[in-house]
Amino acid sequence: MILDDLRFSLNATVPVFMMMIFGWFCKRIGLLDDHTTAVLNKFVFRTTLPALLFADLSNADFSSVWDGKFVLFCIIVTLLSVGAAVLYSLLHKDKAERGEIIQASYRSSAAVLGIAFVNNIYGQATMAALMIIGTVPLYNIVAVTTLSLTSPDKSGKGGKSLLTDTLKGIATNPIILGIIIGMAWSLAGIHQPVILSKSVSYLANMATPLSLIALGASFRFGEAKEKLGVTAGIAFIKLVLFCAVFLPLAIHLGFRGEKLIAILVMLGSATTGSCFVMAKNFGHSGTITAFAVMLTTLCSSVTLTGWLFLLKTLSYI
Repeated sequence: MILDDLRFSLNATVPVFMMMIFGWFCKRIGLLDDHTTAVLNKFVFRTTLPALLFADLSNADFSSVWDGKFVLFCIIVTLLSVGAAVLYSLLHKDKAERGEIIQASYRSSAAVLGIAFVNNIYGQATMAALMIIGTVPLYNIVAVTTLSLTSPDKSGKGGKSLLTDTLKGIATNPIILGIIIGMAWSLAGIHQPVILSKSVSYLANMATPLSLIALGASFRFGEAKEKLGVTAGIAFIKLVLFCAVFLPLAIHLGFRGEKLIAILVMLGSATTGSCFVMAKNFGHSGTITAFAVMLTTLCSSVTLTGWLFLLKTLSYI
């Protein structure tokens, strides 16, 4: 029984991280370079991920799959996670780096790894999409606000400009747009022509492997050794503490199966690579963020497998 549970956990996690290793290997042998990886990340973020979310949601029956309690739980836990990240950042003396610490501590790879894990286990990502509804808008609001307020660039934006950038970032986020259009399509009950359905599915099927390959190719193992202490703290909070605190609460509230997997990824997946782009855009060095992405991605291959094995052994998934 234990071996079956371990096999289940490894089958869910290892293929995901094998794709990352493959991306890193392609970078090492020169098949991918920094420019190509950056373009690939942008392509996935703007096209294939929104297509995947649209494909999942446009065909979903929201009268049967919508769970307000689940979405509300994701929102509340995200806010509590942000609060914990803020408290941890106050331990760091350099105020200019606190914004990076906050973002790296709470912001998960909800879209990339969330969809990959749930798809890998259940063959669909409807609950992962509902989790994203409750987290991605907050991720963007908090990231823009904290990075701007703590920006070392004295010309950092504030007031009306900050509000404008925040609203623009949310309104133009391709992932959020994919969710909104997919939900609207489903609620309208519009039948998808075969041509459209197949075209979208082609894009959607590329999302997970391309995003994981690009993430692996973005690794920089030799950087930021002097930031190991603060980054190790971020990794502990991101991969262990949040799961230890909030997973029992989710179980107590009755979340099981696909919903619990989505919550696990929301709480304990690696810091998303898009954090680095945002940090740089607001004048931060990005050193802590880049190292946090690398360290949490590396460690999450072990911690996520462990959490998944524990949940499976206890028959919660």
